[in-house]
Amino acid sequence: MSSTISPEQPFADKRIPARDQCVLRHILDRLADAAPEKNFAWFDNEEPWSYSQALQEAQRTGSGLQKLGVNRGDRVLVWLPNSSLMLRCWFGINYIGAVYVPINIAYRGNLLEHVINNSEAKVIIAHADLVDRLSSIDLAKLEKVIVVEGEADFDKLPTYRADALGELGDVPLPLDRPIDPWELQSIIFTSGTTGPSKGVLSSYLHLFTMTTSLNKMLSTDDKRLINLPLFHAGGTSSVYGMLTKGGAIALVESFKTDLFWDTIRRSGTTCVTLLGAMSSFLIKAPQTPEDRNHSLKTVVMVPLSENAADFRKRFGVDIYTAFNMTEISGQIISERNPTKTGTCGKVRPGAEVRLVDSNDCEVPVGSVGEMIIRDDRPWGLNHGYNNNPAATAEAWRNGWFHTGDLFTRDESGNFFFVDRAKDAIRRRGENISSFEIENEVTAYAEVREAAAVGVPSPLGEDELLVVVAPVPGCVIDPKSLIEFLQPRVAYFMVPRYVRIMTDLPKTPTQKVQKHLLRQDGITADTWDREEAGIRISRDKIGYLA
Repeated sequence: MSSTISPEQPFADKRIPARDQCVLRHILDRLADAAPEKNFAWFDNEEPWSYSQALQEAQRTGSGLQKLGVNRGDRVLVWLPNSSLMLRCWFGINYIGAVYVPINIAYRGNLLEHVINNSEAKVIIAHADLVDRLSSIDLAKLEKVIVVEGEADFDKLPTYRADALGELGDVPLPLDRPIDPWELQSIIFTSGTTGPSKGVLSSYLHLFTMTTSLNKMLSTDDKRLINLPLFHAGGTSSVYGMLTKGGAIALVESFKTDLFWDTIRRSGTTCVTLLGAMSSFLIKAPQTPEDRNHSLKTVVMVPLSENAADFRKRFGVDIYTAFNMTEISGQIISERNPTKTGTCGKVRPGAEVRLVDSNDCEVPVGSVGEMIIRDDRPWGLNHGYNNNPAATAEAWRNGWFHTGDLFTRDESGNFFFVDRAKDAIRRRGENISSFEIENEVTAYAEVREAAAVGVPSPLGEDELLVVVAPVPGCVIDPKSLIEFLQPRVAYFMVPRYVRIMTDLPKTPTQKVQKHLLRQDGITADTWDREEAGIRISRDKIGYLA
């Protein structure tokens, strides 16, 4: 029997797209050949990239990394804020078949050490303002540090300047074979809930499945504003979504309420994702005659705000919502302008979603259950956690991926988020591991035990409350505790509230009953650092300072 496999569709399984549709290197090669002058990336205060320029930046960076000994399949850490350089590093790493491993720029101390150790990377590309954080931690298998955006004194390892990342016109050595869709594209760390942060193993096909699902409403003519970090799946999937469509992006460092609409107008953006309180900040701003004077057409609002209808009416945009996480691929997404209050959307084609009890038995419609997921495309979801077989086995049970999130669904198929079964806390768009916070808090000499929980915030998502019990004979000063934590954890992990108890409530097996602490919430004896005049913001890095 003759083969039906063609060069355009080289895989017998039709669920797997051709390499030049889903693998970054081959997409770039195709687009740069087909539309070399078409705009791809707009940057604030930098020259934009065409598709041919994007390819050249990827090639020069890949060539430089190869000269430093980076080979296909190697992991490369990237520790930068959103910028053209961050994008260039990501593309260059993947162009030579290496694995992109971004680090949250807020990480420091034990959390940073864990990520470096778990990644097994030998090379890190780091912003000069961040390099000093490497001095006090174990660097595991790291051998080389490429310092960019300035210079830094660092003598623990050989360091290289930014010019090591290649010059325009440099071309990497050819591949021995094409990069396949199921090869490892990235390891993105997401905060752990019962242990240290986990590195999500993501193939090109996983990222492609995610991005095509969450960008279904967009076309090649759209330009998407990337205001989410490129060390999060929200940022990478938005970029990749436009790359797979042959569309364009506008990349900014972060979301800023006062600059948002000006950025939209200057960049010509047509689509954006707004998380948590972002939409509330925009709708609460004073109305102006310019409210509809912009190019924005589509907003992906996650979660769907109570004021979504007002937002749509005031700014003249269409709204979608969805549920996603780093490990999955947009299995839940809404129709245009959903009217069901609180919905996350419905199951997309090609996905299977169930709500189950603790025994993986389906719960009735209207009942609360954990969401479990699978996809009909091979490699359409993550394929585990890096160097963490126990966590992989726990998440992938009975052939389904267990999200750890609790939902209900109605008779029409709408899904509604209820709570996190895990102890993760969502604050200002960041996932916070209660385990990691508790480890740092209990390092304070006067603290005997601690529990970290999320409490409702008027801005949406959570605020962080730590409940602590003192060492016998000691007194805990909340202000001193906060001062102790600041240099040890990311800014978004510094608790807002501190409550002191003689003993934390426990089960007979001595597990802390966090549900009781959440239920109590902010009590009369809870200390509030903002009321004490202590406000904490993110570090200023380089040109952001």
